[in-house]
Amino acid sequence: MEMTRKHLLSLAILTAFSPVLVTQVHAQLHLEIAKAPEEAPKIAIVPFSNDSSLYPIIETDLNRSGKFTSASKNLPATASMNNPNAANWQAAGVPYVVTGTVKTTENGSYEVHYQLYDVQKQQYLLNELLTVPASRVRSAAHMISDAIYQALTGIPGDFSGRIAYVLRNPATPEQRYTLQIADTDGEQPRTILTSRDPILSPAWTPDAKKIAYVSFETKRPAIYVQDLSTGAREKLASFRGLNGAPSFSPDGKSMLFTASMHGNPEIYQMNLETRQLQRMTNDSAIDTEARYAPDGKSFIFTSDRGGSAQIYRYDLANSNYNRLTFRGAFNARGTLSADGKKLALVHRPSGSNYKVAIQDLNSSVTNILTPTSLDESPSFSPNGQMVVYATREGSRGLLSIMSLDGRFRMNLPSEQGEVREPAWAPK
Repeated sequence: MEMTRKHLLSLAILTAFSPVLVTQVHAQLHLEIAKAPEEAPKIAIVPFSNDSSLYPIIETDLNRSGKFTSASKNLPATASMNNPNAANWQAAGVPYVVTGTVKTTENGSYEVHYQLYDVQKQQYLLNELLTVPASRVRSAAHMISDAIYQALTGIPGDFSGRIAYVLRNPATPEQRYTLQIADTDGEQPRTILTSRDPILSPAWTPDAKKIAYVSFETKRPAIYVQDLSTGAREKLASFRGLNGAPSFSPDGKSMLFTASMHGNPEIYQMNLETRQLQRMTNDSAIDTEARYAPDGKSFIFTSDRGGSAQIYRYDLANSNYNRLTFRGAFNARGTLSADGKKLALVHRPSGSNYKVAIQDLNSSVTNILTPTSLDESPSFSPNGQMVVYATREGSRGLLSIMSLDGRFRMNLPSEQGEVREPAWAPK
């Protein structure tokens, strides 16, 4: 019981930091394919006419989806707009071909015309024309990848999404910790906050326009929310004791957080319009890490009220709660998929191994997902097909993104320090 409470206290206690204005210091994440699927449908991204930047991004996106294998290297056949050469691709065993062309407009924007061709059906699945400003070329490539992924799988793509994370870099004491946002392939990093001391628990608002975090700048922990477009900050919670682990309701009107204003870490809910508080849990146990369900009717949280760290669900309609996890002596850091059907969590199967596991909430079946042993902070992609989490490989602290079937994994290490605390932005 004592070890359990120490674990939970380490999850509930938040370390101080002094925020600094946004700087232009960005640390690039490097994309590494750690595990590729052994068998996946081939797709050829033929180099677009008059382009050298769009098609490589699309190729990389579809490769890292885990659903497709690129056939773009050493192309066995050719294709161009309105001329897919279906027979040649069919003979080469490639079922899908993407072609495109890029033109510069008079105002400096780009006109992108792309096609997705089904070789077996001999028909175009997509045939679209986009006009994008020069500054949005990378974003346009991700949008095209999203459209192709959805056309072939029926599931919305998440390539145009963003991930927030904390970077720890001991080499720069004044900016040892930074809160950053990057594309899901690690590109276009943007620094939101810098600090000498640790930054924890980034949490997106439902519209993905703001991020909440915790600060000790007033000599005690306080939760702030920051507007990503203006940099404006607002204090949300600064009560006696702990204030941490923020989570926003799906409608953006309420926030759950952990506080110890009455002595013990408990879950509180704040009405963000009136700032009125409601105490949600009242137990001698440590209750922390609350996360709203996608429908806003309940929330999950971590507690040791049953003798070990486990995850519970709290029903907002009747204030009843029930235990969700039973396998293993430690289950924490729970988060729900967008459809509410799956729970990602940190699971300790034995010893000091902490792995990301996925639990089906209908069947209660729990499967260990990750091959590493020091995993934390899982976060679902909006389409529920991937999980991003922080882990260690040797001396590296990095992010990993893994498909729920375990067939694909990529790493996102930083060239400058360790990466922790990922949070995938909502759509």
